[in-house]
Amino acid sequence: MIKWFKQLKKLKGVFGLTTLLIAAFVYAMFQGGFVSWFLFYLAIPISVYSLLLFMYPLSKIEVERTIETRHVYSGGKFSATIHVKRKNHFPLMYTTFEEKASNSLQPAPSWKRMTFWGMKKEFKWTYEMEHIPRGEHELEGTIIRVSDLFGWVRKESFIPNKKTILVFPNLTDMVYIPIESRYDQGAAASRILAMKDTSMAIGVRSYQPGDRVSWIHWKSFARTQSLKTKEFEERQSQDLFVLLDRTSSPLFEDVVDLTASIMQSIVRHQASSAFLSIGETRVYIPAVQSEEQLQRVMYHLTKVQADLSKPMDQLILNDSAIRQATSLLYITSNLTYEWLDSIQKTVDNLRVCTCFVVKQKEMKLPKEESSLHQYAASRGIDVHILTKDRFAQAFLEVSRS
Repeated sequence: MIKWFKQLKKLKGVFGLTTLLIAAFVYAMFQGGFVSWFLFYLAIPISVYSLLLFMYPLSKIEVERTIETRHVYSGGKFSATIHVKRKNHFPLMYTTFEEKASNSLQPAPSWKRMTFWGMKKEFKWTYEMEHIPRGEHELEGTIIRVSDLFGWVRKESFIPNKKTILVFPNLTDMVYIPIESRYDQGAAASRILAMKDTSMAIGVRSYQPGDRVSWIHWKSFARTQSLKTKEFEERQSQDLFVLLDRTSSPLFEDVVDLTASIMQSIVRHQASSAFLSIGETRVYIPAVQSEEQLQRVMYHLTKVQADLSKPMDQLILNDSAIRQATSLLYITSNLTYEWLDSIQKTVDNLRVCTCFVVKQKEMKLPKEESSLHQYAASRGIDVHILTKDRFAQAFLEVSRS
């Protein structure tokens, strides 16, 4: 029944035109005279065009989409060009183009365009969207609507043209300083990216200011009369474990942006880390050190939602991955006493625990949170308050503490 009504609605314009022509003809026959026949002949071309428009196959129009923005980041601008082609010159008057997208991008009023197409075979239309949200969005296709001069006949056709766009978290360039460096022989707190194992020389190089006297290769100096310095094998292993808090929060987008920036900074500085994200789904990547592994993390952070329904302290109690961590970096916007107690009970060999707590700019820290941070310090846990404008200095804050 509903389909029948829809078909009847489409034919409403045709019925109206037919009625208009019959009424004009009857009026001219009975009234006679120049004016009545003039109105009848005037209605004929308008009605014929409307009837031809009703039969015009909109579905045969070809639509191509070109993405102008190569990489889209949260809060940034997205741009695309729609190229519409057809094979004939049938005149189209009022034509509207609309890009149909997934609900995550609605409403998008700027993604519509009305034009008087005329007899052209091709039409190009570029649209932009600012402040596009983070996530995985889908462009489903283009809706084309046409109408005759007076709006008696209207047609609409949806031309599918699916395209998935990924809007990545907003990244900040960081000065990366490892929270902890470790020799193969043992552990040592260090702010230097790579340490030298002076027990194993692998070659010599030209002397550089700042090299230690004990590193000079005296045999080479005696032979060539030029200072040479021993080159040592750089030995270092990183046990940094990055834990993302997916608890619902007004600052969750900032938490995701900070996490993505940190992971990118680690890989760019040729370091490595483990990554764990717990919510409705659990995502664990034991080693993130290559671009491919980084892209897996970025893809997750692009789609991740604040879907953690249980307290984080309960979930980490039974997590086998975090139990092996030795240097932990926890990124959250809401630190709790329960989490502080739980992490020390869960992790057996935890040497360094750092918490980045994201807050709004110029927000005064309540007394309760100040007490919480003092409690964390008494447990050997390093807490740092970060606002979005201070993300670039996150690791510098740790190095100063």
